[in-house]
Amino acid sequence: MPIAKGDRVPSATLMKMGANGPEPVDTDTLFKGRTVALFAVPGAYTPTCSAKHLPGFIEKADAIRAKGVDEIVCISVNDVFVMDAWGKSAGATGKVTMLADGNGDFAKALGLTMDASRFGMGLRAQRFSLLVKDGVVTEVNVEEPGAFNVSSAEFLVGQLG
Repeated sequence: MPIAKGDRVPSATLMKMGANGPEPVDTDTLFKGRTVALFAVPGAYTPTCSAKHLPGFIEKADAIRAKGVDEIVCISVNDVFVMDAWGKSAGATGKVTMLADGNGDFAKALGLTMDASRFGMGLRAQRFSLLVKDGVVTEVNVEEPGAFNVSSAEFLVGQLG
């Protein structure tokens, strides 16, 4: 069953690129006492993800933070090296934190995976966004397959009031 409003975000370990290489990020620590806008993409460097999804959050980062969000996080079922390179090439540094869900464990725990095997990509995260306050989900926006509407930065800004 997919995560819903009012649910606590599951515990998992994601990865980020640190100054000395890959570093673990514990989701309990990431969300504790903070408001986080999290969005997931099916794959780094893929067309919609690179042309619209990530760029929208980079462009709207200041507006999102101005509405009380402490951090904006992008996750994908990719390795930490790919997520780091994609974030740098897209200009996400300082605006969007790029986290790798390398094995898809977090996406599975959220109940928000998709099978992209027909594209040679295997199990991936669905396209979605969440607003999380102190570890509890307050907004869930899951896209229909092939769509890009409710998980966008613009939509999330509207939900923030």
